[in-house]
Amino acid sequence: MLAFFNKCIIEHVENCLKDGNMHKNNVDDIVLVGGSTRIPRVQQLLGEFFDWKPLCKSINADEAVAYGAAVLAANLGGSGHLR
Repeated sequence: MLAFFNKCIIEHVENCLKDGNMHKNNVDDIVLVGGSTRIPRVQQLLGEFFDWKPLCKSINADEAVAYGAAVLAANLGGSGHLR
């Protein structure tokens, strides 16, 4: 079960990087948001994957998720600029 969990986390991150045409060495900041990012094992896996670059956990995760959802909704709704 733990191996499956590890595989899911790392594959998801690798797919995100691939979709963004990025390499993990080009990532400046790792910002954790959302409930599962509060799980110590997820933090450890991300730390290992990004060669122990510090994980940013200082922002309000719930606020960041809400803001991201609002920006996505605005873009999908055709009013892609926020004031």
